[in-house]
Amino acid sequence: MTNPGHEAYPDPHHDTYSKTVFGFWIYILTDFILFGVLFATFAVLKNSTFGATPPSQLFNLPRVLIQTLILLTSSFTIALGGAFAHRKNKSATLITFLITFVLGLVFVIMQHSEYAHLIASGNSWQRSAFLSAYFTLLGTHTLHMLFALLWVIVLMIPVIGKGLSPVSIKRITCLRMFWQFLNIVWIFIFTIVYLLGVK
Repeated sequence: MTNPGHEAYPDPHHDTYSKTVFGFWIYILTDFILFGVLFATFAVLKNSTFGATPPSQLFNLPRVLIQTLILLTSSFTIALGGAFAHRKNKSATLITFLITFVLGLVFVIMQHSEYAHLIASGNSWQRSAFLSAYFTLLGTHTLHMLFALLWVIVLMIPVIGKGLSPVSIKRITCLRMFWQFLNIVWIFIFTIVYLLGVK
């Protein structure tokens, strides 16, 4: 008999659970390919500024570092939330996912503020090939973050009303995978776009 309090609840080797998680891994791999193409495009176009403001003068690195720390913290809190969910600790799960949601929302707001600042200063996606590649890459990541935030809301509403079931835990596992994937992509963005861009 399955122990509801055990951290392996529901059984990760259960056929339905394992198939769902495996299928979601396949989806994440396709997203990796998408971002790989966008990174390759950015690498080709990063020097095509056509007389516009160079990357070294566009980006506020301390601000981006704060964004990165916020997102990394959310990676920790969502991992905690998943662990609490497997232990069927409803209140702790809801609290950690609420913290994750707030951190993710702050990250998105800061990213939107950066887009607005660049556009207001005349550095929109139409200004150069470099900026087109930048807005495409960063915009795709932001859209994924918005979807992840919506996903948190959609998953937590049933948990509030009905508690943690094997189905909800399975969905939470997929959400955790997606969120961690976005964190990995952001680390590449932070390194390739920002750190190397301001050199």
